Amino acid sequence: MKVIDISMLIEEDMLVYKNAESKKPIYKNMGNHENSNAHETKVTMDVHCGTHIDMPLHMIAEGKTLDTFDISRLICDCKVFDLTHLKEPVITKEDLIDLNIVEGDFVLFKTMNSYRDKGEGFDFDFVYLNEEGAKYLKEIKLNGVGTDGLGIERAQSNHMTHKLLLEDEVIIMEGLALKDVEPGSYQLIALPIKLKGTEGSWVRAVLIQD
Repeated sequence: MKVIDISMLIEEDMLVYKNAESKKPIYKNMGNHENSNAHETKVTMDVHCGTHIDMPLHMIAEGKTLDTFDISRLICDCKVFDLTHLKEPVITKEDLIDLNIVEGDFVLFKTMNSYRDKGEGFDFDFVYLNEEGAKYLKEIKLNGVGTDGLGIERAQSNHMTHKLLLEDEVIIMEGLALKDVEPGSYQLIALPIKLKGTEGSWVRAVLIQD
């Protein structure tokens, strides 16, 4: 059995959406072995930082929150698709229709986003899923969709990619580290932190291959 960690490393200088300083984690040393009997660290961070899932409340008023979520949906079979060949930084319906995506699938999209070095800063031209692509996936009735971008959409009116998926409770996972992952079938385990009333959570996402 092979376990592949597809989570971003949480660190103070990590890559965050639009390089927003407010989204970067803040580490505070609450005690160390020089002045205390124990080493303790306080970390403050946005729930959309790093590898995370979005819940319906993120984009839909009165939408469901994390504590109402069935976590068994994030222990499942999944399919990784290599879309690094795309000529334009957008995933469309036409890019998806010939893939073997069926009802109940959890799909992960590996794109050129995976090859972005954090030292280069946020790529405002990152590969995203457009509205028509989201509508197509919604009609298939997916379990979930994951992307190696820090957002599943960008510069779209009314956030329709998010809304189309979340209104049908399709799980959205963002910030995956897929650079070293080959396309194929895996088992996904991506458990969220048990937070009350939030619109998302960080996950430690791994792929398991027999």
